[in-house]
Amino acid sequence: MKYPFVRLRRLREDPRWRSLVTEHHLLLKDLIQPLFIKEGLTRPLAIPSMPGQCQHSEKSLLEEAQRLESLGIPGIILFGIPSRKNLSGREAFSQNGVIQRSVQKIKKACKDLLVITDVCLCEYLSHGHCGHVKRGRIMNDESVRTITRAALSHARAGADAVAPSDMMDGRILAIRRLLDDKDFKHLPVISYAVKYASAFYAPFREAAESAPSFGDRSSYQMNPANAQEALREAQTDLEEGADVLLVKPALGFGDVIRQVKDRFACPVGCFSVSGEYSMIKAAAQNGWLDEKKTVMETHLSMKRAGANFILTYWAKELAEWGLLKNKTIR
Repeated sequence: MKYPFVRLRRLREDPRWRSLVTEHHLLLKDLIQPLFIKEGLTRPLAIPSMPGQCQHSEKSLLEEAQRLESLGIPGIILFGIPSRKNLSGREAFSQNGVIQRSVQKIKKACKDLLVITDVCLCEYLSHGHCGHVKRGRIMNDESVRTITRAALSHARAGADAVAPSDMMDGRILAIRRLLDDKDFKHLPVISYAVKYASAFYAPFREAAESAPSFGDRSSYQMNPANAQEALREAQTDLEEGADVLLVKPALGFGDVIRQVKDRFACPVGCFSVSGEYSMIKAAAQNGWLDEKKTVMETHLSMKRAGANFILTYWAKELAEWGLLKNKTIR
């Protein structure tokens, strides 16, 4: 059967039909807001390359968490910037570290907000890499030992989930074993299972003060040309005990999100990263794009690709714009 009997526009002309047959929806419950906390700040500090985002003081972080909870956003993911960096990364697992203190305060004040912690070493090591360095080489197993200590310290502080983003081999298994051994069997591990060595991270490195002082991260983050490797990474992390898989970045990797979602029967999220945020913000500020329409379209593409949820710097604005009809069910 074909035209003139088949007319696909019949279900497009009336907005009631368009709404009724919409295939995918972006919901408030799908969004997680990333937040930066910098030790020693007395007030929030704007991030020039990410308009509208800031490095928070401990006070402003708590206020922002409360605001996000009141908007119905289900969760946040925290990135910490310590006042002291060194070659050991000790601040990453300090009981009194900036992330550990912040988690404790937020969990006391925001009973319904999921608090996820990013677990990595790039913000804590003075050279800015995600693992320990020896003779110019990123050391895998030594890095995993420090990363697992950081994850445990976050769990003890009260985090609702830990999200290792370093891309070291074996870190999911090491974290899962340590958490189980220390009576945190209930705590989910959200794995950045598929994290590409992407140019879209540049604004984040300013925000987190984590640009590597030499080389790049291509020896541990993935080649953007590879998709089959993404499936191997995802399978490995599930076998090691990951509860949720993340794909990062999101906008240029919808095909990878779909392949991971189709292959594995587990929740899959994606991270709409800093570069995606900054380029749309810049275009909108120059009048080249309608920001609200563009954000809705890009985020719907992530849901259409198969993401169950999205880590996005637009979570708060999407809630405030009122474009999402539902709020999180409490």
